[in-house]
Amino acid sequence: MRLGFIILFNLFVINAFAGKGDNSVGARSAGLANTSTLFTDFWSAENNPAGLGFVKHFGAGISYSNHFIIKEFGYKSMVLAYPSKMGAFGLSVGQFGYSLYNENKIGLSYGQRLSDHFSLGIQLNYLNTQIGEGYGSKSAFSGNLGLLAEVSDQVKVAAIIINPNRVKLAEYQNERIPTILKLAVSYEFSEKVILMSEIQKDIDFDYNAILALEYLATDYFYLRAGYGTNPSTSTFGFGVKLKDFDIDIASGFHSTLGFTPQISLSYTPNSKQGKK
Repeated sequence: MRLGFIILFNLFVINAFAGKGDNSVGARSAGLANTSTLFTDFWSAENNPAGLGFVKHFGAGISYSNHFIIKEFGYKSMVLAYPSKMGAFGLSVGQFGYSLYNENKIGLSYGQRLSDHFSLGIQLNYLNTQIGEGYGSKSAFSGNLGLLAEVSDQVKVAAIIINPNRVKLAEYQNERIPTILKLAVSYEFSEKVILMSEIQKDIDFDYNAILALEYLATDYFYLRAGYGTNPSTSTFGFGVKLKDFDIDIASGFHSTLGFTPQISLSYTPNSKQGKK
């Protein structure tokens, strides 16, 4: 009975997330339809290591999402970044699932600004999948490569390739860690309004096109919304800045599977109000 549930669980997860190309963490990203490649905050330690090249202050955060409000589909993550004279270093930890099936990830990342407006980053990941009831576990290592450029005061472009060497997870059916490509561009209409677009492509599935908008309503309050095409998902969210802390809340809505709420808490000492 439990084995049957595990099999059904895995099929559900594959069908629910196939083609989404989602490797992002943090409720800010969740409110923007999971676009995250362009950001230059400490969450870049997981979302795009190139963004670490622009990080000037230590930052850390925790995040929790509950896919389709099913407790077994919870994802917990912790991220931190530490800048130095040689660039910024990041650590990310994530865990998905529950006792009968869970996926765990630890990532180490580094970002370096090569000029005032261009940076590169690399991330190394340890991945582990465990199935309960004595079915064992499997581990693998993968890597990510990213870049980010400020084309002008208003325009940013960024890209990341996740698992470019197509790491094999198991011999059975040649199972491999997904290889995902992301390309993003943003346009800053003003200090209050940013429009973002991102294309995400798992090489084994159709692409996901995202359009998102972030609005800084006051120095302390953000509004966010986004839409992704594959699967068709609408998202919304908001963020509140309380001195050195940020609280972000978001939710996505899938027409068939329902809501995916997410919340994150960030700590960035010496940060300023306004644009992140």
